[in-house]
Amino acid sequence: MRAQGTSPVSTYALTVVLLGFLSCSSPQPPSAGGTAAAPPAPLILAVNEGEARTWRNWGDTPFIIKVDRQNGGSPDLFMGYEDIAPGLAIPAHRHPTADEIVFVHRGSGVAQVGQREAAFTEGATVYIPRGVRVTIRNTGTGPLSIVFIFSKPGFEEFMRDNSVPAGQAVLPLSENELAQIREKHRSHVVYEQP
Repeated sequence: MRAQGTSPVSTYALTVVLLGFLSCSSPQPPSAGGTAAAPPAPLILAVNEGEARTWRNWGDTPFIIKVDRQNGGSPDLFMGYEDIAPGLAIPAHRHPTADEIVFVHRGSGVAQVGQREAAFTEGATVYIPRGVRVTIRNTGTGPLSIVFIFSKPGFEEFMRDNSVPAGQAVLPLSENELAQIREKHRSHVVYEQP
């Protein structure tokens, strides 16, 4: 039975187009880390939910990967959450292929983005265009809690290679290991200091 107003030709054409699309579509490519991407799925995460990890060479600082190819299955976005301890700073770096937005959930600090420098408090948004140098420092007395969102995936694999899942022993990376990881992910992040 045809829907009213459709002809056999238009029904046939639609069927051919759909079959052609389905035969050409392929599963999501593996992520940069070699792990297959998850199929897209909606997520509703509390502040402490997601893939909890701990940096290996940055004061045992915890962070959470919220949305990426493995968590939620987004082929295009990467979002995370991080608490930066008082006095610590995200080292000067740039992302060659992705824009980044940092939203300050809690705390205060100073951001340097390109030639601009400004103090900020909770509720602030920092936009970092691709290729622009950035550093963010916690100048407050409590944690600086930030949400970071990237326009393209990739940096999350650098973060995984430099961290361990929460609860595992945190063994620092050697200078050689860190240099190898930075070289491996150079298309996603370039730090000023080795």
